Amino acid sequence: MTGKMPAPAQVTNRRNRGRFTVEAGETILDAALRDQRIFPYGCRSGVCGACKSTLVEGRVEYGDYEQSALTDAEIAQGKLLLCQAVPLEDVVIDVDEIRSGEDIRIKVLPCRVEKLTRLADDVMQVFLRLPKSQDFNYIPGQYIDILLKDGQRRSFSIANLPQQSADQGLELHIRHVPDGHFTPRVFAALRERDLLRFEGPFGAYFLQSEAERPVIMIAGGTGFAPIKALVQQALDTDPARAIHLFWGARDERDLYLDQLAQTWARAHPNFQYTPVLSESDSGHWRGARGWVHETVLAGYARFDDHDVYASGPPVMIEAVRDALIAKGMRAERFFFDSFTYAPRE
Repeated sequence: MTGKMPAPAQVTNRRNRGRFTVEAGETILDAALRDQRIFPYGCRSGVCGACKSTLVEGRVEYGDYEQSALTDAEIAQGKLLLCQAVPLEDVVIDVDEIRSGEDIRIKVLPCRVEKLTRLADDVMQVFLRLPKSQDFNYIPGQYIDILLKDGQRRSFSIANLPQQSADQGLELHIRHVPDGHFTPRVFAALRERDLLRFEGPFGAYFLQSEAERPVIMIAGGTGFAPIKALVQQALDTDPARAIHLFWGARDERDLYLDQLAQTWARAHPNFQYTPVLSESDSGHWRGARGWVHETVLAGYARFDDHDVYASGPPVMIEAVRDALIAKGMRAERFFFDSFTYAPRE
């Protein structure tokens, strides 16, 4: 850290020579999103490490971040976190610009609770209806932040497709966190027709695979929400696409949309579904048991030819990534959405 006040700076991406301006005190990622550029990123809080890139020239300073996301050794090697780096001068970075964001604008919008359905004891399906006068475009797999009256925000993935949200509203899967700041209100006090505000869409977790590449999708708990959107998009585009979905949960009750996944498997011959339970003591369960990444490893000899999409808690993401890279998965073909919860949800 330095005491020098940051000033407006120019950022140049060596990868494609794109340039944009970062305002005083603004992070590189926030400036990129404002300029409708989509770089790899996830949590926006310096925890998941998805936005790790290379600093080619110039100096930056950082806000808070986890050492696991960016180590001192990596900083010495020229790595940086786009979501926390504030330029102190003009900088050159090297990062893949995933997609033009011309049709994806981050907005703050009001919404009304359209429907509430308890999918499990601790999972609520919430549909949010937008005003008819407002357009809201997003890429399947992205998320929104619910804006709370006290200034805090909570992030939730959108579980349905843009064309579905026009009729249904935005679909969220919200897990109850005991003694939390927001989620207990969802289960105890939120009612249909209540008004909320949100900001979005955020995230760079979306389908990036060529149609001919087989895909493995791995969900942990309510990490099924963005996976649901990705699966629906993939099957709508190509019903014959080869997809193997693994869903890890504690017990059968936590497979809260199991019948939907079973329906996909019956309707699409190249779609496989493997639920995995880690804590079930049910005597009649005949499916896979244990940790979901162990079941994935047992099902494939190598992962050279597969694209892998994972969504769930950081410990699951790390276990999946390390285990599959050790068996041949290319790191650049691993796409993840790490659910980094706020201290009190």
